[in-house]
Amino acid sequence: MINIRESFLYRGVLPKVSSNSNIAKPRLACEIAADRVLAGRLADGGAGLEACAARELAPGSVVPDLVENNLRQRDAVRAGIEAALGSVAGRSKDVIAVVPDAAVRVMLVEFDTLPSDHEEALGVVRFRMKKSLPFDVDKAKVSYHAQKTPDGVKVVAAVALANVVEDYEAAFRDAGFIPGVVLPSMLAALGSADAKKPTMVVKVDAHTTSIAILNDDQLQLFRTLENSRGVTISGEQLAEEVYPSVVFFQDTYHLNLEKIYVAGLPESGGAAPALAAQTGAEVQELVSSSQLGASAGGSVPRWRMAGVLGALVS
Repeated sequence: MINIRESFLYRGVLPKVSSNSNIAKPRLACEIAADRVLAGRLADGGAGLEACAARELAPGSVVPDLVENNLRQRDAVRAGIEAALGSVAGRSKDVIAVVPDAAVRVMLVEFDTLPSDHEEALGVVRFRMKKSLPFDVDKAKVSYHAQKTPDGVKVVAAVALANVVEDYEAAFRDAGFIPGVVLPSMLAALGSADAKKPTMVVKVDAHTTSIAILNDDQLQLFRTLENSRGVTISGEQLAEEVYPSVVFFQDTYHLNLEKIYVAGLPESGGAAPALAAQTGAEVQELVSSSQLGASAGGSVPRWRMAGVLGALVS
């Protein structure tokens, strides 16, 4: 499983828990999406979910954005968290909070070297991103994961305005839960991707299409694109959207994709022929039926559970 998500899990989009801490990882995860709240509890074996639940949100309750207030109907969001998490949490209160990709900017930044001291390195990362963001980086929460390369260090940085992240956290606390970790949905989903070989993960939601390309469990490309079609996007349209990322990866790394994972589509099989024809790669769903047991599946479509599942299983 990809190790980058593990780094972000213990440092978080907002650093809450030290990566060297002995504090146990939460067994609960809850995703606030634009149209619903999704929650799951990790099974004892750690390979899937033993329970999950979802609650729909009225249109306009959540409007994912980098700079504007995201939670437009706070009472509705709080009620959705209470209902979804309350049905799976038992006595647990600690939760991994998964937020929309459109609320967090994920960037890959290359350095020759990076200071060994975490706080000093964080300052260097912040300075480098300063001119690439639509907001003041000094008002943002930043977390990063450093990947060594033959030419230096490639940093995967997640950055979000502090008030945006704190608004999501407050919704969880108002519902009676403790959001010790905050993750953007796509980085969470990567936790269940086997990416030893050149692999692309494509995750569709109501407003965005997120694309990640990995090799040897290292993130090589990350993009979040606006998607006005939402989950109704066709396989051909999806293949057209991801094609520039595929070409960039092939030209930059001189490798061909071997596997593509798809998440967020009710009929991902419809996308498989177009993506396979475009890349020659094996295409499969990111969330398998075996990862959502009979007691977990219920009425919650597994294609919506990539963020919750990935946040828990790696």
